[in-house]
Amino acid sequence: MDLLSHSLAKVKPSPTLAVTAKAAELRAQGRDVIGLGAGEPDFDTPDPIKEAAIAAIRAGDTKYTKADGTPALKAAVIDKFKRENGLDYKPDQIIVSCGGKHVIINALMATLNPGDEVLIPRPYWVSYPDMVLIAGGTPRFIDSSLETGFKITPESLEAAITPQTKWLIFNSPSNPSGAAYSRAELKALAAVLLRHPDVLVLSDDMYEHIVYDGFEFTTMAEVEPALYERVLTMNGVSKAYAMTGWRIGYAGGPTRIVKTMAKLQSQTTSNPCSISQAAAVAALNGPQDFIAKRARAFQERRDLVVRLLNEAEGISCPLPDGAFYVYPSIAGLIGKSTPDGKRIETDLDFSTYLLEQESVAAVHGEAFGLSPHFRVSYATSSDILREACTRIQRACASLR
Repeated sequence: MDLLSHSLAKVKPSPTLAVTAKAAELRAQGRDVIGLGAGEPDFDTPDPIKEAAIAAIRAGDTKYTKADGTPALKAAVIDKFKRENGLDYKPDQIIVSCGGKHVIINALMATLNPGDEVLIPRPYWVSYPDMVLIAGGTPRFIDSSLETGFKITPESLEAAITPQTKWLIFNSPSNPSGAAYSRAELKALAAVLLRHPDVLVLSDDMYEHIVYDGFEFTTMAEVEPALYERVLTMNGVSKAYAMTGWRIGYAGGPTRIVKTMAKLQSQTTSNPCSISQAAAVAALNGPQDFIAKRARAFQERRDLVVRLLNEAEGISCPLPDGAFYVYPSIAGLIGKSTPDGKRIETDLDFSTYLLEQESVAAVHGEAFGLSPHFRVSYATSSDILREACTRIQRACASLR
């Protein structure tokens, strides 16, 4: 008898977490490793949010809550969607989960049946395809490229939709490329979706507040109200509020889907941590001015990294509109050889060489579905980024 689940046989461990773990392992061995793999702000959670959590502990708010979130946090989420996105939801249209990943897997497991397909633009966040597989669906990909700014087009979306399409997972600003869609671009994609009334949209807005150069963030249900009943708009406190470890994600959407997600959650994790929920209330309802200040710091780091990577031989790095990643092409390095004679055939070869030769840990592009690239997270200090880019330049110059 096979002891392991057949449904998990196709699922891979998270490559981003694997790179982070490898960097930590090498540091423990005494290597001076610079980790550029983690999608985690280096800023601390603001003190008022921490204080709200401490106050909740002292007040005894340490018991079970409603499985899909406290009334206070649901109210804060409703206010946030109205204030920032112009979206109106009722409490039974809101779910709070144990992080953004939890929201997504809940949505997929609540809706997918065998044969259902989920469209995923690539490059994609590494977890999307595997979560589709876990939920029993089939991931299908929509290609983009460096030339299209890592964005899909109305034509490529139209061509990808089949009678089996259940969801489009849509992430803007994007992990890993930082690509962000304008209002006009979203409107054009929405026009395609209006012609296909059975396709649902999961809008992953996790990087909403990390945008640059005056870019105006918009989300699908806001841009096209006619899609309101088909869009699950997902967000969380991890990135904007530097609360990755608190594990709070949330979503607003069609009542039937949200209620089914809540039923699933009640039988799996039950409620998100009560203390984290109290902290998230303070985050969403409290002062927001620090978010723009931190975004400006990220923009300065973006400009530094893009400039320095474009000075590296064989690398071409576009300027992203948001998030805190760049996704440079290494097409100019494919076919070259390392100082010890190993040939660079793939972006995995390059990222392995980078780690072994210069102790810089980054995630290879194949993990995100589009090669030959690699992803650099610039959610760390400018000094560290400057040193990392110097090492990358040196590694590229050593290839022959």
